[in-house]
Formats: sequence, C-alpha cells, structure tokens
Amino acid sequence: MNRFRTRFRGERGQTTAEYALVLLGAAGIALLLLGWATQSGAIGTLFDAVLGGVIGKVK
Repeated sequence: MNRFRTRFRGERGQTTAEYALVLLGAAGIALLLLGWATQSGAIGTLFDAVLGGVIGKVK
C-alpha cells in the first residue's frame, strides 16, 4: 500500500498541467476562429441573420 502511494505522489501536478495545456489549446483555436470570422465577414452575416430571424418572429 505504501509503495502505491509513493509511486503516484510525483504525478500530483500532472493533471493541472494537462488542464492548462488543454485550455491554452482551446484559446488558440478560438483566436484563430475569431480571426477568420472577422476577416471573412462571417460575424456580421451571422448577426444579421439572427436579428432578421428575431425581427421576423416579432412581426
């Protein structure tokens, strides 16, 4: 039992580091997607479509 605890004690911070890397990767992908959407005008088109749909349902 003691050998089992000693074996995994060194891996304590590994989960935190893995979460940090996943968050950094997700932030990088989000920035790339945001940059592409801004350059291509997709955000404006999406915004117009959403507002058009909302206004259409209100009328």
